[in-house]
Amino acid sequence: MLPGLLALTSCRGEQSTFAGAGAEALAVEALFWWMLAGAVLIWLFVIGLSVYATVVHPDRHGEKSGIRLIVWGGCAFPVVTLAGLLAFGLGLMPELRAEANGPRIAVSGERFWWRIHYGTEALPGVQRSLPLEGVESANELWLPVGRRTELMLGSPDVVHSFWVPAIAGKTDMIPGRINRLVLEPTREGVFNGVCAEFCGTAHAQMGFRVRVVSPEAFEAHVAAQAAPAAVPDHPGRAAFMQNGCAACHAVRGTEAAGRLGPDLTHVGSRRTLGAGLMAMNADNLARFIASPEHEKPGAEMPGFAMLPQAEIEAIALWLEALQ
Repeated sequence: MLPGLLALTSCRGEQSTFAGAGAEALAVEALFWWMLAGAVLIWLFVIGLSVYATVVHPDRHGEKSGIRLIVWGGCAFPVVTLAGLLAFGLGLMPELRAEANGPRIAVSGERFWWRIHYGTEALPGVQRSLPLEGVESANELWLPVGRRTELMLGSPDVVHSFWVPAIAGKTDMIPGRINRLVLEPTREGVFNGVCAEFCGTAHAQMGFRVRVVSPEAFEAHVAAQAAPAAVPDHPGRAAFMQNGCAACHAVRGTEAAGRLGPDLTHVGSRRTLGAGLMAMNADNLARFIASPEHEKPGAEMPGFAMLPQAEIEAIALWLEALQ
């Protein structure tokens, strides 16, 4: 009893398929329970026949009665039950495949983080040299509640898989092509997303956050993300530029326009650092700048442990202030 109760506690939370917060996740959860019920019915029926034939009525059965048991218990009942489950599952598809009526967002799975563009018509991640239209962010996806939002999923390097268990099923992100996924969040909140396809050393540390908010809050967020960074007058800015960070990262409103790494224009407003690896604060930023490979094995960003600690901390404080 106790182990079963402890197991059930893992069925809720920000990353649970049993705590549905999206139309597709709720439909799949309903299908799961109906399939489980069908499997239990078939099992009980077959086991019941076995008990009847071997315990309740163990006498030798004639050929005709044995055939009847096989036909009705082994064929007819399972076929009818499975046909009902098939009809129920197919009936879910039209609603789940309905056209999007909300924004279009491009998500590119990189090694090992997520590039996000709001309001883009461009193809994500197929050619990194192509300018992607829209508002760029990273590792934190905002969605409007009650709106069917189309995600264009791609990758510039290896196969990844986009999965937000509480909202929808997983979809592969394949280099050279675009897969489309329509999400319809049904309640507001913060949910965890993961890469569900082994993609390299840091696969298990390639997470992201999905924030579902009202349509008005979503529009306000995208508008705020589109604005240049409120760049404070801080020594960390000069250190950021002088040490080559601007070659890989962009900070709109400054001369930093790198495209290899995540856009850092509003990095201080994100909840996590390193694609869900750690909380966003100056201390964790300093640790990651000094030795990203130590914090996240497989990270392609070079370490800057050779810099004076005061300079690393200055860069971290400046990045934290980019709201």
